[in-house]
Amino acid sequence: MSIIRRSNVFDPFSFDIWNPFEGITTIFDNALTAPGSNYANEASAFANTRIDWKETPEAHIFKADLPGVKKEEVKVEVMEGGVLQISGERKKEQEEKSDRWHRIERSSGKFLRRFRLPENAKVDLVKASLENGVLSIVVPKEEVKKPEVKSIEISGEGK
Repeated sequence: MSIIRRSNVFDPFSFDIWNPFEGITTIFDNALTAPGSNYANEASAFANTRIDWKETPEAHIFKADLPGVKKEEVKVEVMEGGVLQISGERKKEQEEKSDRWHRIERSSGKFLRRFRLPENAKVDLVKASLENGVLSIVVPKEEVKKPEVKSIEISGEGK
């Protein structure tokens, strides 16, 4: 079974920059994810907020996995120019002086993603919900109006 990664496909509606090195592991990854490395946690929280975007006949639907994030820690906004912005922060777990960490792989820190919505998006009717760690955003679409065709009668002599 082959898996198609859609994140590397050009998307004219997205502000995301394609990273050709995404997913490549190096010897430095272990050094960056060592306990106490704040850089790795903050960078990975920003980069690892994966979002699915699908279009149905009625709406554009965005879904993001945000485990452990409360709805008060997430902000969904429609900015000027029809840009959907999803931002928030995953809080770092409280550390006790007596705790000894062996590995930190869960990310924490701020995240931000932006998507340019198409012209047919009804930005005033956007709805968002967060259930079981999945953020769902529904952006309804305007009905596509078929161009009205009006027949024009031709006057004059006809043969």
